[in-house]
Amino acid sequence: MERKDEVSDTATAVGTLPTPVPYTVFSQRQKRLLIALLGFATVTSPLTATIYFPLLPLLRDRFHTSSQAINLTITIYIIFQAISPAVFGPLSDSLGRRPVYLVTLSLYLVANLGLAINQDSYGALLGLRALQSLGASAAYAVSFGVVADVCVPSERGSMLGPVSMALNLGACIGPVIGGWVVYSSGSFQWVFRALVIIAAALVFLVGLLLPETARVLVADGSGRARLPWWERTWWSLLKKGALTHAQPSREGEPQPFSSPNEGLRHSQETPRPRIRARLRIGNPAACLRIIFHRDTFLVLWMHASFYTVDYSLVAAIPDIYQQIYRFNALEIGLAYLPRGVGIIVGGFCVGKAMDWNYRATAREINWNIDHVSGDDLLDFPIERARSRGSRWLLLVSTAGLVGYGWAVHYHVHPAVLLALQFLQGFWGTCFYTVYNTLLVDVFPESPSTAAAAASIARCAMAAAGVAVLQPLLAAAGRGWYFTVLGLWSGSCGAMALWLIRKKGMAWRRRRCHRKEGSLAVLRNVV
Repeated sequence: MERKDEVSDTATAVGTLPTPVPYTVFSQRQKRLLIALLGFATVTSPLTATIYFPLLPLLRDRFHTSSQAINLTITIYIIFQAISPAVFGPLSDSLGRRPVYLVTLSLYLVANLGLAINQDSYGALLGLRALQSLGASAAYAVSFGVVADVCVPSERGSMLGPVSMALNLGACIGPVIGGWVVYSSGSFQWVFRALVIIAAALVFLVGLLLPETARVLVADGSGRARLPWWERTWWSLLKKGALTHAQPSREGEPQPFSSPNEGLRHSQETPRPRIRARLRIGNPAACLRIIFHRDTFLVLWMHASFYTVDYSLVAAIPDIYQQIYRFNALEIGLAYLPRGVGIIVGGFCVGKAMDWNYRATAREINWNIDHVSGDDLLDFPIERARSRGSRWLLLVSTAGLVGYGWAVHYHVHPAVLLALQFLQGFWGTCFYTVYNTLLVDVFPESPSTAAAAASIARCAMAAAGVAVLQPLLAAAGRGWYFTVLGLWSGSCGAMALWLIRKKGMAWRRRRCHRKEGSLAVLRNVV
């Protein structure tokens, strides 16, 4: 022991410092490919939800039932949209990202195939919609887990921005695609056939290229060589021979998702858990516990409240453009496009802005950012870093929402509404991405479980908001409805933001210390 200290002191004296351990072995090129895969997978849930709306009249006629019965299929989709991440998010934290992705996307493929075949069974329609949502909605939580696995906190914004953009973009292009299908073919089955093709492509791409990233299994990614053959990418099996162990690759050979030194590190320190120990169904109570922590409740409020605002706006668009401006089904679908463009621009800008805010906060407190191993966020004010600029976002988004309501009330030119929808898409994406990223930051040990908590919160609040939409519109009118909605989101958001910046870090540290104390007591008992 004394000799080790002497060597360490001597190394320090001559200026030799320990080599920092990289947070991940994934290169920037590999991360870019991950962004593309995650974005494609994440778009499925909102796309599938919103592409369905223009089909409602056709489904009512085809299945010879009432509008209320068809609307029940939407309610079921929203219910399972909340349940799926709560089950598969925690499961992916223990079993791994890749198998959960493959299972849920396969469920999604089977459900779409059944919907495309189903001709006249209303009961089958209900069951298949539930299965469709169960398979599609898990991608949201699992994707955020992958980002936390491969990105240090100072660089997560650049990766989560495009993923969040894809998540919200699906809600925009869905009505456009659905409206075009209804307008051009008059058949709902073509929509489900298109979703079958999308699902099949996703299963193939994920199986071929997506590696296992869960840190509990592969650490920084170098432990992938120890995984059994069925947990590896099909690409690696094709290169190295199916059902055989990987041989060291030649230096300089291109490796889409492998490292020349894969498996050399962490082979002794982090033994791979047995499948039976990993295969435990996610406990929804784990997500609920996250909701009721003081620090995370505020973060979830910011995310869910602005999702509710956005969902209420989206739900009101068909009624506004049909009754006031006499748009047909295709034109109503196209009216969603400016919001989609706003989401694309916002998703690109907010990722860059979050990383800049992180660096600016680090400079303010003289913190040296560790771009290699990642920062220990227990002593870093990540709440302040992520929420920089949110006050201006609150002010502008509240003013825009109030202005939208009165522009509708006075029947101004639709170009004004389309411009305001662009701004709402931009600001909405900023809020989603910032506070989703913060949620992952404060729960680094179980990021998919944290993302599942966000899904439960936003679906519950959005369902309540949509339920009171029509009664409030009828009672107050569109101008006052959007005014109240804007003031509610702005004032509550300002209070939550103040508490996040002033109290969030202290509450988070207290929660982490309590957890460490509980684990220490448990180890002593065992």
